[in-house]
Amino acid sequence: MLRALKFLIPLAVFAGIGWFLFQGLSRDPKEVPSPLIDKAAPAFSLPLLNNPQTEWTPQAMRGQVWLLNVWGSWCAGCQVEHPLLLMIAQQKQVPIVGLAWKDMPANAQAFLQKLGDPYATVVMDFAGKVAIDYGVYGAPETFLIDKQGVIRLKHIGPLTPEALQTRIMPRVKQLQAL
Repeated sequence: MLRALKFLIPLAVFAGIGWFLFQGLSRDPKEVPSPLIDKAAPAFSLPLLNNPQTEWTPQAMRGQVWLLNVWGSWCAGCQVEHPLLLMIAQQKQVPIVGLAWKDMPANAQAFLQKLGDPYATVVMDFAGKVAIDYGVYGAPETFLIDKQGVIRLKHIGPLTPEALQTRIMPRVKQLQAL
């Protein structure tokens, strides 16, 4: 009996570990749970890209559904998603605020001049402290924020047509109707 227990305990531990690992394989890596979902977006005050003497706060967007897009001129994924941001801006579906993360103003301005500017506003997060408050893992990341300033969705990585059609834009329309 004791011999069987010596065999069964490690087997049970191994099976438990295997079950947890198997569960992890079924998760989408773009779906990193955020403790900020359904909570007030962190407040901040940052300088505008095109007017660094002027500070901007999310309070300016109160009453609107909007996207906060974390990006950088150094970010390859940001270049990939940029045409989709331009499309959203051209269609005037939802305002987009750009958070230039750990970027030099001249580089961010050159990026937008070259590829187009989809943003209603661009703020500079030189030190990256605001991105930390939002739980940013890396650029690009996009947050959907409702009329009351509550984060309703977080998308990690470059936006895709599928993510826009199936998750983001339906939620935008739902929140705009409220």
